[in-house]
Amino acid sequence: MLQVESLSKRFGERILFQNVTFGIERGDKVGLIAPNGVGKSTLMNILAGIESPDEGRVTFERDLRRAYLPQSPRLSTTGTLLDVCLSPYDPVAAIVKQWERASAAEDHAAMEKLMPEMEALNAWDYEQKLREILGRLGLTDLTKSTDKLSGGEAKRVALAGTLIGHPDLLMLDEPTNHLDLSAIEWLEDYLSRNTMSLLLVTHDRYFLDRVCNTILELQPEGIYRYKGNYDYYLTQRAEREEAQEALQARRRNLFRREQEWMRRQPQARAGKAQARIDAFHELTAKLQKGNRYTHQEINLGSGDVGHIGNKIFETHELNKRFGDKVVVHDFDYIFARRDKIGVVGPNGAGKTTLIKLIMGELKPDSGSIEVGETVRWGYYRQESPAFDPNKRVIDVVKDMAELFAFTSSDGTRQTLSASQILTQFLFSPEKQYTHIGKLSGGELRRLYLCTVLVTNPNFLVLDEPTNDLDIITLNILEEYLQDFNGCVLIVSHDRFFMDKVVEHLLTFEGNGVIKDFPGNYTQYRDYCAVARELAEAGATAAPKTTEGVGKKVREERSRKLSYKEQQELKAILTQIPQLEAEQHELETRMNSGKLTNDELLEAGKRIGEIINLMDELVLRQLELEELA
Repeated sequence: MLQVESLSKRFGERILFQNVTFGIERGDKVGLIAPNGVGKSTLMNILAGIESPDEGRVTFERDLRRAYLPQSPRLSTTGTLLDVCLSPYDPVAAIVKQWERASAAEDHAAMEKLMPEMEALNAWDYEQKLREILGRLGLTDLTKSTDKLSGGEAKRVALAGTLIGHPDLLMLDEPTNHLDLSAIEWLEDYLSRNTMSLLLVTHDRYFLDRVCNTILELQPEGIYRYKGNYDYYLTQRAEREEAQEALQARRRNLFRREQEWMRRQPQARAGKAQARIDAFHELTAKLQKGNRYTHQEINLGSGDVGHIGNKIFETHELNKRFGDKVVVHDFDYIFARRDKIGVVGPNGAGKTTLIKLIMGELKPDSGSIEVGETVRWGYYRQESPAFDPNKRVIDVVKDMAELFAFTSSDGTRQTLSASQILTQFLFSPEKQYTHIGKLSGGELRRLYLCTVLVTNPNFLVLDEPTNDLDIITLNILEEYLQDFNGCVLIVSHDRFFMDKVVEHLLTFEGNGVIKDFPGNYTQYRDYCAVARELAEAGATAAPKTTEGVGKKVREERSRKLSYKEQQELKAILTQIPQLEAEQHELETRMNSGKLTNDELLEAGKRIGEIINLMDELVLRQLELEELA
């Protein structure tokens, strides 16, 4: 349904990517990942027809219905939320729009007139789907004017518009930004169950793992395809990088020998050894290219922040409301050394308000906040700072200081210049003299992170730190925060990030009530699921007679596997080891370097099929064993 051939894109002398070739078939759910600045959003814009490539071609299947959600959508400032969500070119959407307007105005005559058309077009299902999608994304007022939408609301409205049309191919750039955790999990489930094909850019690793069956890794030199989910991709990428490093090591050894031969070679014999000379120059070019694309990692330091006093931060009976809405009610908390706390709750619950109260940007209605004398704040806001777009990257850091005291990853204390600090945050010398206005969204957030951390804070407050950062930077940030010996307070919708970093949660329970939960996000989610089950069981545990309940329990206890189910379980237990052995054999062959490109593609495709089949068999095995 989509074929991309030899795409290349550059800006001036800077190559974003080149030789990008891949295809998407029906049923493919593809995750696109890459370091910041390589051009993920640019590639998505090219596929959507918003930008043009320098070279290459994009071909779509004829009559293919496709929809695109950009990273920062721009909505019309005229009209309502309903106008933006529903396409004027879709006859079903048009009739549903008329119905919704008549319903909102309580125009019964118009509703009665529209009812036959709604029936004829089977628009009731469309309307139900519309309301479900908007409701799940926290959009309930269909008459709200689009000129009053916040950036987060605009992103959710645009997402709803792409989903409602049910395209054949859906292209999403960072769809989970500005969604709360329940909306992210709903979207994850919706896309997993849906038959539409998907091309997705996201930093949410749980989302990639649970939704995608193919991963594309975009690098400046081209694109790498992995048939499988994100977890499988990590394994295969590590093996690929090991193989590339081994190849580079062999090339370096050969280069040293050939370089010595070149130095010794008599000029009179140069003509006789021209082939060897040409091979030497070709080897030199390959080494330079390999070094150019050598993987680099950001260096955030050791996480050692020095002394922090016994009294850090305390809140006493903190209260805040806006009109009739209670946001924070009698909040008491005493922060301890090395506290790593996550803040979770639905959009609008008051998470950012709590952060602003703590940072002194808002005043509480009542209650008190006490901050220890040794606390040095590091505040990373959800909104990017208003850097002057005409300033150069290095000027932003130099405006803070010319020299910085920095604890390296080996624990030694260093004094680094602004340029050296930026280099550790993966801003090359050329990039340091780039104007701010030319940075990608991810590079801008990385620069912002740099300006927060170079001040050597011992109390980090991070409001949505994962938005627009690439996965490589997120992994390094997670490791840094795990070793950070100060305090950390995080608001984030990235479940993977929260699971790795936080040790307990502040949970917004509604009406301003904030509770302390001892554990990470996954543990909290499991706890909530058990609590709901118990509540539902309590609500339905009112039988008319105890006799019926006892009979049901006895029947459930006496339930045994049928002969057919026993045979099915036995077959599953035999089949799973066979599939594992086949997968191992295929992976060994793929790593041998003896397969052709077609054989590699076929082996990768088969491994993906094996993984999906084993997932199904394991689920069925668990189901049968539970029955038994």
